[in-house]
Amino acid sequence: MMNRNAVAFWMTVVGLMCWGICFWWMRRISIKQNDLLQQLHEQGKRIEKFSKAEHDLIKEVHPQVGEIKETMNEVIATVKENTKSNLPS
Repeated sequence: MMNRNAVAFWMTVVGLMCWGICFWWMRRISIKQNDLLQQLHEQGKRIEKFSKAEHDLIKEVHPQVGEIKETMNEVIATVKENTKSNLPS
């Protein structure tokens, strides 16, 4: 049978191997997390770029929308006037 020193030695070896495996596993997870964070960072930059482009387009179109609405109100008023004047009394 093994004496206490031999058991302690082999338990220490097994413990060191477990630490090595754990370190390797955590390093692998950390690398994957860093890759994911990099992808999210790049995605955030792309979203920010598209959002700015969208904002610029909206700023460009917004005054035109107001002008179209005013023109439509004029057309509606003119149509109503023409309709009223063309109705038989």
